[in-house]
Amino acid sequence: MSHDGSQYDRLPATSADREVDGRASRAEVIEYFANRFGMSPATFESVTFWEKGRGKVWAFHGEHSSPLTVEALGIHLLRTHGRHWKPTTDGMQCFGRAATENVIRLDRRCCQRFWRGEDQLLEATADPGYVIVANELGGRAEPLGVGLYLHGTLESVVPKGRRESIPD
Repeated sequence: MSHDGSQYDRLPATSADREVDGRASRAEVIEYFANRFGMSPATFESVTFWEKGRGKVWAFHGEHSSPLTVEALGIHLLRTHGRHWKPTTDGMQCFGRAATENVIRLDRRCCQRFWRGEDQLLEATADPGYVIVANELGGRAEPLGVGLYLHGTLESVVPKGRRESIPD
């Protein structure tokens, strides 16, 4: 089998069930979020994972037969093609509240800079790599999206079409 960009294919449960070379498995996706962000596997208990195109993983709340030929399904969660897996802004806005690790909380001023797409020098207790960027709202961290944290610099990876200025 090979990747078919015109349909959604359900991810195999484990790597042993893999039929398409390079396709992530459900277990690998859950392990990634557990290891990188401290998310409990229960976070994804009622979620099925699907791939459309090469390495574009989508999360869908519910069951469906595979393959599935529809325009859209669920929320784009993760890109697994390439050397480093990258969580998406939409995915982390949806599931990021469950994260206990590699979350960088920003104050309002830094949030404004993040949403404008600006890089920021800051000290954070996060491992190098992709992080969930959050703002404190109502006593809890509310995920804004994804950043890349390397060598004390937080790079905003908010998609250019979604960047905006937030008033003071």
